[in-house]
Amino acid sequence: MVDDMERPNGLCFSPDESKLYVVDTPAGPKTVHVYDVVDQGTKLAAGRLFFDAMAGYADGIRCDTEGNLWCGFSGGEGQDGVAVFAPEGKMIGRVLLPERCANLCFGGRKRNRLFMAASQSIYSVYVEAQGVLGG
Repeated sequence: MVDDMERPNGLCFSPDESKLYVVDTPAGPKTVHVYDVVDQGTKLAAGRLFFDAMAGYADGIRCDTEGNLWCGFSGGEGQDGVAVFAPEGKMIGRVLLPERCANLCFGGRKRNRLFMAASQSIYSVYVEAQGVLGG
């Protein structure tokens, strides 16, 4: 459904499933793109750059119920952990870890516990956000 990426990696849907976010991790600059889901979920359209990770890069991604994108992030000290982006693509927060984070998910009874799979450890923290059901 998408042919404008070199190495698609993490992906997730927006809370209303109207958008699909996809991480691209080629040998060069790493990016996250967003696509509109159209035709009753059978096609993707209007692919565009959501954010350029610059010094670091995203890996596993998940959305919260407000449409914010939570990204496992790698990039070295001061970058490793989780980066949170608003639906418009602006970074609004970070959870810093002592090692890079490859994947993450929301869990717990209220889906407000963030689980992070890092290079050699699993971390968790309660956050003031709720993960999308099923994501």
